[in-house]
Amino acid sequence: MHADIDAFYASIEQLDNPELRGKPVVVGGSPEGRGVVAAASYEARKFGVHSAMPMSRALRLCPTATRISPRFDRYGEVSRQIMSVFRSVTPLVEPLSLDEAFLDVTGRHSEYGGARALAEHLKRAVKAQTGLTVSIGVGTNKTVAKIASDKEKPDGLCVVPPGTEATFLAPLSVRALWGIGPKSERVLVAAGFRRVADIAGSAPEHFESLFGQRGRELWDMANGRDEREVITEYERKSVGAENTFPRDLPDGPELREEMSRIAESVAERLRGCGARARCIAIKLRYRNFHTITRQLTRPEPTDDAFEIAAAAGQLLDNVKKEGDMFRLLGIHASKLSDAKGEAGQIALPLSDEGAE
Repeated sequence: MHADIDAFYASIEQLDNPELRGKPVVVGGSPEGRGVVAAASYEARKFGVHSAMPMSRALRLCPTATRISPRFDRYGEVSRQIMSVFRSVTPLVEPLSLDEAFLDVTGRHSEYGGARALAEHLKRAVKAQTGLTVSIGVGTNKTVAKIASDKEKPDGLCVVPPGTEATFLAPLSVRALWGIGPKSERVLVAAGFRRVADIAGSAPEHFESLFGQRGRELWDMANGRDEREVITEYERKSVGAENTFPRDLPDGPELREEMSRIAESVAERLRGCGARARCIAIKLRYRNFHTITRQLTRPEPTDDAFEIAAAAGQLLDNVKKEGDMFRLLGIHASKLSDAKGEAGQIALPLSDEGAE
């Protein structure tokens, strides 16, 4: 199953403030700066508003929308409730973000009277626990389940019976397939492939020549095949945080204060997963969008915000920046070890991944 909460951030805002229910809501940064839409309610989407759109444009398209700054603590709290509901049915839950996850319910759905009945149970449980609606797609693999969950949104439920995967996928645009963005879509359309059926009915070599090894995976997906398993935890290699400023900043007290704040965020994430880092890196984006990274390796691992900020400051000092202005600063920590100092990657639930 692929479960996806409908308009997650915006739905929580409407849930917490009844006056917003039934009205257009956009969650994201200020239009006066470089704010973008993090989420839009379905009422706002009717005006063409969508996530990642500049907030200034979103409010021009929908002047009656209420803009709300994100409350990630609240969203995280609700996400944990939702994942708990999922795990009450199966331990095999792979969160993809705060508001969506894959569930492997092999061998469990019969206890509920079938896959559809289990999905209906989950929808009722999420609604009772959080007040939110969830759309669920059910299939024999990740590709089919994810596409199915989007089929009847919002509050949807789509079950693709075994053996009908290719038929279900055939009429869809190639953009529906996992990993196909605007760029890949243009390549496929230029080569004459507009529908999933066009890919499925061609030789896999066509796509290997276009996309390399991934081309074969694309052909398999178009034919309804996907062997990926649900992964409940992964090996984390780094922890990081970054921020795009509302206005460009020169090197000075304001930039250094922002660096300290980001370092504290990285330190909190390290402590939260019981890890320390030896390698500290900074990411700088200039006002002309040129982006550079610099890193150093400490003799001893750390999870201390002051030490992380000091290392980042040292890296910034060594960057040529006279007269330059910066639009983004990030700090990333890698070469992780656990709190006891044992080297290696840190296994964590996917849901603990901090958004950058």
